[in-house]
Amino acid sequence: MGRWGRQSPVLDPPDPQPPPIPPRTFMRQSSITKIGNMLNTAININGAKKPQSNGEASWCFSQIKGALDDDVTDADIISCVEFNHDGELLATGDKGGRVVIFQRDPASKTANPRRGEYNVYSTFQSHEPEFDYLKSLEIEEKINKIRWLHQKNPVHFLLSTNDKTVKLWKVSERDKSFEGYNTKEENGLIRDPQNVTALRVPSVKQVPLMVEASPRRTFANAHTYHINSISVNSDQETFLSADDLRINLWHLEVVNQSYNIVDIKPTNMEELTEVITAAEFHPTECNVFVYSSSKGTIRLCDMRSAALCDRHSKQFEEPENPTNRSFFSEIISSISDVKLSNSGRYMISRDYLSIKVWDLHMETKPIETYPVHEYLRAKLCSLYENDCIFDKFECCWNGKDTSIMTGSYNNFFRVFDRNSKKDVTLEASRDIIKPKTVLKPRKVCTGGKRKKDEISVDCLDFNKKILHTAWHPEENIIAVAATNNLFIFQDKF
Repeated sequence: MGRWGRQSPVLDPPDPQPPPIPPRTFMRQSSITKIGNMLNTAININGAKKPQSNGEASWCFSQIKGALDDDVTDADIISCVEFNHDGELLATGDKGGRVVIFQRDPASKTANPRRGEYNVYSTFQSHEPEFDYLKSLEIEEKINKIRWLHQKNPVHFLLSTNDKTVKLWKVSERDKSFEGYNTKEENGLIRDPQNVTALRVPSVKQVPLMVEASPRRTFANAHTYHINSISVNSDQETFLSADDLRINLWHLEVVNQSYNIVDIKPTNMEELTEVITAAEFHPTECNVFVYSSSKGTIRLCDMRSAALCDRHSKQFEEPENPTNRSFFSEIISSISDVKLSNSGRYMISRDYLSIKVWDLHMETKPIETYPVHEYLRAKLCSLYENDCIFDKFECCWNGKDTSIMTGSYNNFFRVFDRNSKKDVTLEASRDIIKPKTVLKPRKVCTGGKRKKDEISVDCLDFNKKILHTAWHPEENIIAVAATNNLFIFQDKF
């Protein structure tokens, strides 16, 4: 047993047991589809009117990225969104294995008022479709998660993962080239040393700015099941990767071995009662991490207490209300995402119908509970039949830990203010991509007479869903992924 836990050589033979969850069927995409086809539609919002909001933030449309066609290919659907630590870069991953990075427009930061506008910075193919010959399974190229490393120099680093492989990417700029070499021609061919008659001093030539993305590390062959989470440690040297039954700890410089720090796989797979759904490191304590399960529990582990964290230090679980017990209780209590606050004192968890705020000092119950779409409780049967009940919604904090955001159906997303206890439902719709557009709050009618601005719960489009959202770490700028479009909104006071 190593310092970090059971040492897991990467080249271990595959687990003979069948996976707990049957593999998803999907269509293989072509190896490389059209890249960089993101539409950069910037809308000037300087003239947007300021609504009377008594000091509370209202949201305005800023930009939309992606083609506005109704014919959407599966490869173009956005599967993750992530700001870097200063908000200057915004990365998206899609089901086609591509990563598109947007950079904050410098002019938008100096404008009065400041605008949240981003331009395409770099686009690259992160993962390709693969085939597992031992299990006769195709491994899709879909990007499940993207995580940025803290910037230490002009170069940026990020981690991206599909179901099986994590990759470390280096994103750098180059605006200079060297010419006048002694040993090679201008076209790169090596010169015959006998033809070198004079010594030349190479010179630096200015060239148009180029952004290059190059893979630096590939962390593979360590997961039997599908990877659902990656998280960079606060020490910026290690990261974890979690699948349905195990969590592995990696060092960024070591690709041929990882350490298994959590393993909930039972000896007999028939005794399997839960799977890991999400995992994340503490933002400041490098020895602490949390992971959530499909049974609605969150476990906090301390790597100082034991190298193998099968025994948790704390367990956060809310007792179930017997009056709400139903056939779907276990399904809707499954936690799809967990995020620790920037301060490290709190965390949020998202289940199917609600989002909860937990104090790390109190395990018995959440300190705040916000219903996201309680009006769907009466429709759980139909949602089960069309598999929507298994959708995995993500959640996120704002930079000051005072607000939280998560998605819903019909391209609705919800923003909750923890101070005022007020919430708002907004819509990421193509109808609002016009200058000076302020987002109007939306309301869902569950029965009776429907008001003018309300939408009936029976009219909701469950094929339009906001699963992935991100909040700028320092400003009120949010990014919302709606199918193949990325909406960027900013606040107006």
